[in-house]
Amino acid sequence: MKKQYLLVGVLVFIMQFAQAQFTLDGELRPRTEYRNGFGSLIADDADAGFGISTRMRLNAGYTTDAYKFYVSLQDVLVWGENRQILPYDQNNSFAVFQAWAAINLGEGFSTKLGRQVISYDDQRIFGGLDWAQQGRNHDAALLKYKKDKFIIDVGLAFSQDYSNPTGFQSVGTGYNTTGFFSYKSMQYLYLKQAWEKFSGSLLLLNNGFQEFDVDDAPDGTSNLQTLGTHLNYKAGNFGLAVNAFVQTGKRQGKVDVKSAYLLGLDATYKVSPKVGLGAGVEVISGNDEDPGETGAFFPLYGTNHKFNGFMDYFYVGNHGNSVGLFDVHVSANFKLGEKSSLLVKALNFSGEKELPSGEKSLGTELDLVFSQGFKGYTLKLGYSQMFASDGMYELKGITKDAAADIQNWGWAMLIIKPKFLNGTK
Repeated sequence: MKKQYLLVGVLVFIMQFAQAQFTLDGELRPRTEYRNGFGSLIADDADAGFGISTRMRLNAGYTTDAYKFYVSLQDVLVWGENRQILPYDQNNSFAVFQAWAAINLGEGFSTKLGRQVISYDDQRIFGGLDWAQQGRNHDAALLKYKKDKFIIDVGLAFSQDYSNPTGFQSVGTGYNTTGFFSYKSMQYLYLKQAWEKFSGSLLLLNNGFQEFDVDDAPDGTSNLQTLGTHLNYKAGNFGLAVNAFVQTGKRQGKVDVKSAYLLGLDATYKVSPKVGLGAGVEVISGNDEDPGETGAFFPLYGTNHKFNGFMDYFYVGNHGNSVGLFDVHVSANFKLGEKSSLLVKALNFSGEKELPSGEKSLGTELDLVFSQGFKGYTLKLGYSQMFASDGMYELKGITKDAAADIQNWGWAMLIIKPKFLNGTK
């Protein structure tokens, strides 16, 4: 911890001499949650969960004509996780969330190197996952080109987890970090063109996952390709967005992926300056293939909490090779005051494939989010409830009689983002 405090102190000290080039800001985000069916159905004889966590970030940036440097330090603190006068942080959650440099190469070209958030379009495949206190980042190198409203990004990543940086010749390049689609290598091409009322993007993504033989020795990689487009149209008060993606290749475990797809359509309409309506549908393919094969699509590194219900029953560390999803949703967003709003959203879920019983219906979720801005900070309150159908009990592996009658989740979150220095060159 002494090194961490020293780093912060050095940053602050240097900034006193070059405030015009530096930005320094922070974030404190405590969140209280009541969990009585969040993520999965809770049993009737189980106690609801309740706890408080805080995300702390300190962000520093330095900009010149030739390059930009950015670092974000982060800790996720669970209230009460450390006993009194414990000389270290018990959950070891302090991390460098971002550390990158963007270099101007001229003629519209630049590169961005290091640990960074990769986020595109509506964050369906790549997103920052900001709802999660820890967020999502990538260690990658990007080559970027931008001219007017046209952009091209090429991304490359090669992951390694050896503990001794000088000893990599003796340990080879086997990558032992697994789970949550952690990749050994990644390559992608992203293109986007925008016009006055319409924009379209194309993503070509390959992820290589480390495989091991029966003796746990590195045994090559399985490569999964994700290809697709995001289209967005907006004219006056009406908006329309489309996602269309397919996956092929091999998933972790050398599982063949065949005919996996995601299709989404969302429409929005602003009835008045204070009322906005939305409706949409999303179909994500499920699995009914033979062992060793799958037709299930997984949205990989997107901000999945944003889609398919805030209670995170699907594609948030779960539902990775299951019956897929057919999600029909409607929403209304009300502006209650100058700095306050209320979101009401209802989602109906079914499996894209049938469960073993032949059932498809999974249930309906209701999400409410109230937001109130104040001078310098924001308060958000949320409540969600799942009305499970028979298929949900089968999917989650619990009988209706054993499950609690009410499956709900409530939360309150305070967001404070101070700007200590906001110099511009």
